[in-house]
Amino acid sequence: MRDYKKLEVWSKAHHLYLYIKKDIAVKFPKEERYELASQLQRAALSVPLNIAESCGRYTDKDFAHFLDNALGSLNETDYCCFAASELMSQELCSSLF
Repeated sequence: MRDYKKLEVWSKAHHLYLYIKKDIAVKFPKEERYELASQLQRAALSVPLNIAESCGRYTDKDFAHFLDNALGSLNETDYCCFAASELMSQELCSSLF
């Protein structure tokens, strides 16, 4: 079994989630907090969770499968950020990202 805490990719994903949770999501307009901000947080959290889950798997095939899921969640996180930049004012976006 692998130790996910030793993986640089997990560390980066963990810090990305913390940044989104503490610094980005709280700045969303009230009308977006329960939709886009919530989805952004869930997608960002899913990245390190899938990496951690992959480390608990015993076969390389299962390990790769959960890393692939983490990549999908990272793409979802990216899209949420893109959608936010399209929906919100330029001034608010520059303060977020």
